[in-house]
Amino acid sequence: MKTKIIFIVLISMLSASLLMAQNAGKANTSFAILGGVNLQNLNMKNYYGDKITNDMIIGYHLGVNAQIPIVPQFYFQPGLLFSTKGAKYSDGSTAKLSYIELPLNAVYKALVGNGYFMLGFGPYVGYAISTSGGDFKAFDAGGNIFAGYELAGGLFFQLNTQLGMLNIYDGSDISEDKSSVKNTGFGLSLGYRF
Repeated sequence: MKTKIIFIVLISMLSASLLMAQNAGKANTSFAILGGVNLQNLNMKNYYGDKITNDMIIGYHLGVNAQIPIVPQFYFQPGLLFSTKGAKYSDGSTAKLSYIELPLNAVYKALVGNGYFMLGFGPYVGYAISTSGGDFKAFDAGGNIFAGYELAGGLFFQLNTQLGMLNIYDGSDISEDKSSVKNTGFGLSLGYRF
């Protein structure tokens, strides 16, 4: 039931964003498809609050976004992504999480040469549709930052970073337990805006 409610909320938010895009002016609203590679890790603390060191794993992301003009050079950019995350533990085992994410970014675009320099930031919410290698909560939220360049023809690339702000550890209910797990990582995206 909780899964259905979150899914409905995410779809409703994306639909509302697309309706705003239509009202903001069809000529200036654009859409994009994008994908790329993630280098992800889990920031973890044990029962006593001591940091646990993990290694990054390689994942990927695929998705779409809309770019809605707000004022000249500034845009609202909601999206919908499938993203894989996780970490490699010190014992060699791996945690793998697959998320459906809704990033809600503000973007600044400046004309540089024949294209546009892009700088964006904003929150994201995510819902894990599969997990392995640990006890994890499905819901996640955090912040995005990215910078990139969009060519005149619509092809773009960007460097992304994400910092999870919610503890996704789904373990003990003991009040003394200071265990925590948070997503973190960065990646490279390639996309096309039309």
